[in-house]
Amino acid sequence: MRIKDNYEKIMSNIEKACQRENRDPSEVKLLGVAKNQPSSRIKEAYNCGLHLIGENKTQESQIHQSELEDLNIDWHFIGKLQKNKINRILRSFDFIQSVDGVKSLEHIHKRVSQEIEVFIEINIGDEKNKSGFTVDGLKKALNYVSLLNRVKITGMMAVPPYSEDPEDVRSYFRQVRELKDEINSMNLANFDIRELSMGMSEDYEIAVEEGATIVRIGTALFGRRLK
Repeated sequence: MRIKDNYEKIMSNIEKACQRENRDPSEVKLLGVAKNQPSSRIKEAYNCGLHLIGENKTQESQIHQSELEDLNIDWHFIGKLQKNKINRILRSFDFIQSVDGVKSLEHIHKRVSQEIEVFIEINIGDEKNKSGFTVDGLKKALNYVSLLNRVKITGMMAVPPYSEDPEDVRSYFRQVRELKDEINSMNLANFDIRELSMGMSEDYEIAVEEGATIVRIGTALFGRRLK
């Protein structure tokens, strides 16, 4: 299928998922995951209406951003944060979605002179092979994080444990939404969680039904990765 067809199908599915939950479809944004995609395909998606692009690797993102610098794209970093690359990421990206722990928050806080908005990554399934705050770990760190006054938490990103049946991950998405509501109810300094970045090609409709405001789509939009 062409990217245009894929894009229209995804947007239609998002709209239908919103209708099932009496949500406004304008509340949900589509982020295209550009990993291993040529710039030409990103531009094709952009021409369909996609303006949010997620990058996992700084080296690949430099190529994409250079070749597409004339386009009005919001670049989101969604990969693993490495201390030695944070400065480059802060310079090159409009947003960081994958702040995975207190150390990463501290490193960002030290490097910025004015307030910056970020998402924190939640390891919602408490999986050993994944990065991110566990739910318990985040709750224990809330008061300390609230003191890092140049880092404002405005969203959460999550990837639930893999399952062949998308319905199996519904409860994880719901937990993330409930965690957002619980934290917001505390009225902590530097926390104003408005965005939930969750749901990928296999399960984004379920994620939208459970409150996602950003879905991160790679394969269902661009097709199979080229390498």
